[in-house]
Amino acid sequence: MSELASESSTRRSARSAEVAPRAAAGGATFLGTPAFPIAAKAALADAQLRRNLAHATGTIRGKRAAVVAEVANWEELRLAGAALKDRTLRHLDTYLTQLETALTKAGATVHWARDAAEANRIVVDIARGHGTDEVVKVKSMATVEIGLNEALADAGITAWETDLAELIVQLGHDLPSHILVPAIHRNRSEVREIFLREMGRAGRPAPPDLTDNPADLAAAAREHLREKFLRAKVAVSGANFAVAETGTLAVVESEGNGRMCLTLPEVLISVVGIEKLVPTWADLDVFLQLLPRSSTGERMNPYTSMWSGVTPGDGPQEVHVVLLDNGRTDVLADEVGRQALRCIRCSACLNVCPVYERTGGHSYGSVYPGPIGAILTPMLRGVGHDEQVDSLPYASSLCGACFEVCPVRIDIPEVLVHLRSQVVDAHRGRPSLQGAAMKAASWMFGTSARTAAAEKLSGLGSRVLDRTVRRRAPGGRRALGSLPWPVSAWSDARDTPVPPPESFRAWWSRTDGGRR
Repeated sequence: MSELASESSTRRSARSAEVAPRAAAGGATFLGTPAFPIAAKAALADAQLRRNLAHATGTIRGKRAAVVAEVANWEELRLAGAALKDRTLRHLDTYLTQLETALTKAGATVHWARDAAEANRIVVDIARGHGTDEVVKVKSMATVEIGLNEALADAGITAWETDLAELIVQLGHDLPSHILVPAIHRNRSEVREIFLREMGRAGRPAPPDLTDNPADLAAAAREHLREKFLRAKVAVSGANFAVAETGTLAVVESEGNGRMCLTLPEVLISVVGIEKLVPTWADLDVFLQLLPRSSTGERMNPYTSMWSGVTPGDGPQEVHVVLLDNGRTDVLADEVGRQALRCIRCSACLNVCPVYERTGGHSYGSVYPGPIGAILTPMLRGVGHDEQVDSLPYASSLCGACFEVCPVRIDIPEVLVHLRSQVVDAHRGRPSLQGAAMKAASWMFGTSARTAAAEKLSGLGSRVLDRTVRRRAPGGRRALGSLPWPVSAWSDARDTPVPPPESFRAWWSRTDGGRR
């Protein structure tokens, strides 16, 4: 590893140590993470991190673009996916009841969880009831959202992540930074170091001659995990989709670890967000085309596992399904924001986002990073009571690239602007420099006489500055340098032009609109 990479790794390790890897009460965010502007500034100083992210997101973007271009009716598929999700959300109560009936008929036990605490208690009680001190897990954002691993650990039960990227994050005592590739911020050399240092503490050690060749790293993970698959009595999963018509849950993945978890243990517990429903089996056809192309840039997923309850003598003989709300009905009540519940967790929006590519997932301090996290997390948690959550709707340039690639057409920029208005409303009335500045501007622009006086003062100042300021902004216009506090908060990241010597109104009056 280069000296730069070593230094970068040390900084990230320090940052990870500062951030307790636990979900906050209610889930969706990580305790101890500062507001986005502070966290992003630290991430921007990490050159190795930016290189890792640029390489990984650029590769995934290229693969996605190639396979999407193969589908002549891609836009029609996007429209169909959005329409199916919207119809499901309009009749969510009906489809949830239908799903519960179908699952129960197939031999599964259905549990309803209003929040993270309730969901965790259900899973812990089931695991305790079987006298186990460990479970194996399929990659699941819902279980990260509710802090399930931490709840199990508090109960003396160890949860082993079996997805390769999740395993890297877990062994590295790190936080996930991407929805699909949680260890996207790590390069191969860093992964090798983690495996050599940590695998022996968690089970089968990595071979001492392990290289950073991807095949060797995957082989070490396979050997490490296999003993856990064969030993575990209880598995925990999420679900990519839940079919109301048949009571079928579906998990799509690329490594085969999911299928091992879903078939080998005696007991299977699936934590499923209530927005994961689709009405019928036929509806899966649309989403199984949209999801792999948008997420991994593949025509189809290597492994697609589906199950409905219990089959005697085949697979888990006890199946529990925990249907999780945890703020989703609040999102459903938001007419603009409810479109976020269409999300199928493909992470295409992360891979095209210029902000994410430069700051990485940790800066968001959220289980759901990137553009979708910037809208989903504030809606799940609510705005107006947490500085870190309130900063997320501003973690975007509003360029719209996320909407262009979203397979279910979530208009993320529209929801970001909507949430920014909610944040402003939530803080309205509280004293702030921005509020004072806006009140002063409102007073000044309140009458034409005050505005004219301000323009005259600005023109006088411009003539003085024009003789003294030598700095020029791109385009040749004279620009001021760093301004004193508190204006520096705005000017430090922008070119502040010297005001024009004459206002438009004065020019119009002097020239009769340019006619003389």
